[in-house]
Amino acid sequence: MTEKIIILDFGSQYTQLIARAVREANVYCEIIPYHKEVSFGPDLKGIILSGSPFSVNDPNAPLIDIKALASKHHILGLCYGAQLISKYFGGRVEKSEKREFGRAILQKNVEDRLLNEVPATSQVWMSHGDSILALPENAQLLATTNSIPVAAFKVNETDCHEIFGLQFHPEVYHSEFGKKIIQNFLYSICGCSGDWTPAHFITDTVNSLKEHIGDRKVVMGLSGGVDSTVAATLIHRAIGKNLFGIFVDNGLLRKNEFESVLKTYEQLDLNVKGVDAKKVFYDALTGLSNPEDKRKAIGRTFIEVFDKESHELTDISFLGQGTIYPDVIESVSVHGPSVTIKSHHNVGGLPETMKLKLIEPLRSLFKDEVRKVGLELGIPDDLLFRHPFPGPGLAIRILGEITEDKVRLLQAADDIYIESLKKHSLYDKVWQAGAILLPVKSVGVMGDERTYEFTVALRAVTSVDGMTADWAHLPYEFLGEVSNEIINQVRGINRVVYDISSKPPATIEWE
Repeated sequence: MTEKIIILDFGSQYTQLIARAVREANVYCEIIPYHKEVSFGPDLKGIILSGSPFSVNDPNAPLIDIKALASKHHILGLCYGAQLISKYFGGRVEKSEKREFGRAILQKNVEDRLLNEVPATSQVWMSHGDSILALPENAQLLATTNSIPVAAFKVNETDCHEIFGLQFHPEVYHSEFGKKIIQNFLYSICGCSGDWTPAHFITDTVNSLKEHIGDRKVVMGLSGGVDSTVAATLIHRAIGKNLFGIFVDNGLLRKNEFESVLKTYEQLDLNVKGVDAKKVFYDALTGLSNPEDKRKAIGRTFIEVFDKESHELTDISFLGQGTIYPDVIESVSVHGPSVTIKSHHNVGGLPETMKLKLIEPLRSLFKDEVRKVGLELGIPDDLLFRHPFPGPGLAIRILGEITEDKVRLLQAADDIYIESLKKHSLYDKVWQAGAILLPVKSVGVMGDERTYEFTVALRAVTSVDGMTADWAHLPYEFLGEVSNEIINQVRGINRVVYDISSKPPATIEWE
C-alpha cells in the first residue's frame, strides 16, 4: 500500500511546487480542490493546505472544516492555509501594514519537530498581503521574521492531530531549509517512510497493469517522445507482445528521426509498427497557412491514419496513452468553486471513435519523475533527455504553407543546429532548441553569384517547465559557426538569424 499525502488546493500558483517537494522526499501525494471530499483511507498520512490568491477575510474566501480534517490527520497550512488555520481557531488576520514579498530572514523562537535541524536564522520566501497579527489561544509561536510577528506556529487542539502553519513558502527554491521543513512534516510528524521511488513505482504499476489488462490487447500511438515511450515500456513489462505500438511518420519529424526512433523501440523489444504516411499529411496540409488550420489538419489526419492501422488489428480492448499528472490535475478557479480539468492526450478523440478503454500508466507522475522512471527502465538517455518537440512537429516551425521541399530544408538546418549544440556540450544547458523556416527570402552572394534564398531563425531557451522562458545566451562563436555550416551545407538557405525574445511576451514556438 502506497503512503499518501493530500494537498488541498485553494488556487495557489505554487501548489504544484508543493507536490514536487513532497514527491522529491519519496512520498506520494495528490492535489485535489479544497471543496472536494477527502477520502480517509489507511494510506493517507497527512494533509497540506496550499496558498491562495484570496484573503481569508474576503466574503467569498474558500473555507474548510479544519477541525474535522485534523481529527483524522496532521495538517500543515502554507501561507493562506496558515492564515485560514489561525482565523478558524480564533486568531486575528488582517491586511499587513507592510506587505512582505520575496526573501526574509526566519528566526526560530522555540525548538519543535517541524523546525528540527533548521538553523536559528535562515532565509525564507514570502508572498502575502495579509498577516497573522494574533494567534489563537491554543497556539504556540514557533518562528517570526523582522517584518511579521507570526511566521510559523502550532495549534494544540483537543481531539486533533498536530496542526502547523507557515506564513512563508517552504516549497520554493529560495527558502533555504524549506525542503527540510517539509521532510520533517512528512517523516517526523506524519510518520511517512519515504519509500515511493522509481523502482517502487515500476513494480506497483506493472503489477496493477497485469491485473487490470490480463490477457487482453492494447494499442498505442507512439511519438518517439519521453512520455509515450516510458508508458509503452511499462505496459510492455506487464503484457509483452499484447501491446501493439503504432509510430506514424507524418513527414514533419526531425531528420532521420523516424528511423532512429524505430531502432530504439527495437532495442527496447517493443512491438511497434512504423507507418510511412508522409504523403497523406502533405496532401492534407496543401494550401494551409494559418497555424490553427495546420494543427487541426494534422490532428485529424493522425486520427484517420491511426484508426485505419488499428482496425487491421483484432480483439483490441485498450488504448494506451502517455498522459502525465499536470495534464489531469483539477485546478481551482480563483473566481469560485468551479473546476476545470485540462485535457491533453497524445491522441485526443480516439477513445470516442474507437470505443476503447484508456490505459494511462503515467497519469500520477510529473515530467521529471517520468524521466527517473525511464532511467530505471533502461531507456537510453538520448531519448529520455531530448528537448520537448511540438506535437504538430515542423509544421509549426515552417511559417506559412508546408511543402516537402521546405520540410527538407528545415530538417537539414535543424539537424546541423542540434548536432552542433551536442558537439559543443550546450544541448543539456538549454531547455529547448530548434530552427524555424521563415516565409522570407533575401539576397545573398555566394562566390560570384547572386542568390535569393530562405532565411532560418535559430531558437534556444532556458526554462524549468516551459511556462516562462528566457532566450539562451549562446556564445557568439558558436552561433557564427552554426550559421556558416547551415549556409554552406543547405542549398536554399542564405541567411541565419537568432531569436532573442523571452516568454512572455513571445512564445517558445513561432506558431
